[in-house]
Amino acid sequence: MEISLYNTLTRQEARFEPADPARVTMYVCGPTVYDTAHIGNARPPVVFDVLRRLLGRRYGKANVVFARNFTDIDDKIIAKMHASGESLEAITERYARIYEEDMAALGVAPPDLAPRATAHVPDMIALIEALLAKGAAYVAPSGVYFSVAADPDYGKLSGRAQDDMKAGARVEGEDDKRAPSDFALWKAAKPGEPAWDAPFGKGRPGWHIECSAMIEAQLGGTIDIHGGGVDLIFPHHENEIAQSETAHGRALARVWMHNGFLTLDETKMSKSLGNVLKVHDLLKTWPGEVLRWALLSAHYRAPLDWNDDLLAQSKASLDRLYGALQRLNDVAPSADDPPTDFLAALCDDLNTPEAIAALFALAGEANTVKKPADMARAKGQLLAAGKLFGVLAEAPNAWFRAGVEDADAIDALVAARLAARKAKDFAEADRIRAELEARGVVVMDGASGSTWRRA
Repeated sequence: MEISLYNTLTRQEARFEPADPARVTMYVCGPTVYDTAHIGNARPPVVFDVLRRLLGRRYGKANVVFARNFTDIDDKIIAKMHASGESLEAITERYARIYEEDMAALGVAPPDLAPRATAHVPDMIALIEALLAKGAAYVAPSGVYFSVAADPDYGKLSGRAQDDMKAGARVEGEDDKRAPSDFALWKAAKPGEPAWDAPFGKGRPGWHIECSAMIEAQLGGTIDIHGGGVDLIFPHHENEIAQSETAHGRALARVWMHNGFLTLDETKMSKSLGNVLKVHDLLKTWPGEVLRWALLSAHYRAPLDWNDDLLAQSKASLDRLYGALQRLNDVAPSADDPPTDFLAALCDDLNTPEAIAALFALAGEANTVKKPADMARAKGQLLAAGKLFGVLAEAPNAWFRAGVEDADAIDALVAARLAARKAKDFAEADRIRAELEARGVVVMDGASGSTWRRA
């Protein structure tokens, strides 16, 4: 089944055709590792993890090369160094490790490539030298700047006219750049800051040059897909395009994809605003699959409001699917492909709400079919769809036991009821079932015994 994707650059959805089906390349901007990730930071990894799974199904898992970077040199990291007294390496290693653990808990597979900015400073220096040689950059006392006026196509991603550019507006320490919209490629060394030697002066890289250099070094040429949050369209991705395409004379990426904002009670979630919910903290209360489901409950390009109702609904949705699997606990799955309508929804620009509707329809079927062949097919399709979506990885019984404080007591009652039934003491079996129902527990009897879940 062909995949179609919305391209921010062309403002159109079109059939996705990689330059080389045997090597499909995708790069997604990763975290700046100075703090733990909030749930808004988790939306791009989860969204593009689904896309990566879908591409792997279409082109072969081994033929998809996915890179996600770590920004490990940045103003915020330096500020953390000064405030804590720790080294840059200690800070970035700690938060990179926590990030990887949090994303794994959300079912996000590790990238094939995880470049770090500090390992690619020589590549950044070479890229800056190429821009200087072309006259598209200039050296000033405060650093090296890209001259936006040198790129007639600047603004093509965001749709902003050059006269309206404000991203490079004069900030403290950049009073010597030629135009407000020019942006830093290299920042001159300052006391107490990490710095590298370069032909144009000792210093450190600017933010935008980092991704351009890492993409070229790790993936090379024009990549197939570049992704990130909608907040990166301008200035980050716009500036990546300007510097990469000016230096190399070719497109940086063929398809640009951006996920929408995540809001908290309809206000943009941001560390600067202080209204953030950390993934690390949410995982103490909610299973990772619930957080993942919530992040996929809206179309990736639409805004998503995060609240307690969303989490409760997501948990209930997964309970519904796991309940269907629990009914088929003793059935061996016969199918290994998702249903066509589920797959079609994901192939249509990752339409996860439609995919979820298809999952619910399949769960409804799994709860009603009675013929062994139909039960085996429904279970296989449900598991295959769950794998593509990144959910239903738990055993149903383990899913329903998780977080239930009196699980051992319930197990004992279920076992006692089963023993009463075997002894043909049906009055005692009925009494125990009534006690379980009073606790909000539903008992399901199968060929291999009895299982339970919360009502």
